[in-house]
Amino acid sequence: MSSSALEISPEDLHRRLQAGDDIQLIDVREEMEFEYCHLPGSLLLPLDELPRRAAEIRTEGPVVVICHHGVRSAHALGYLRQRLGRTNVINLRGGVAAWAERVDPAFPTY
Repeated sequence: MSSSALEISPEDLHRRLQAGDDIQLIDVREEMEFEYCHLPGSLLLPLDELPRRAAEIRTEGPVVVICHHGVRSAHALGYLRQRLGRTNVINLRGGVAAWAERVDPAFPTY
């Protein structure tokens, strides 16, 4: 599978959310980061809690995994796809930093 099928750009995610697509947003950053800024509707599921909380991530329908720059979410994606066989998960390319830069200039950055 191509890497592009494993990622979504901030712009594409924004378009899909605006269109009302049913997408589960999973934020794998730490609680302090999440409290500072997150995409509305995101579920906080810190990366180190992923193995024991994976059941909170739906198995049907698109799931977008989010972090600060896309690195931790890529790790989460690998775990969910390779260890748990989840094929419905994709990574937000560039994370919330790219979202702030390319979609919502008012979004807090750090």
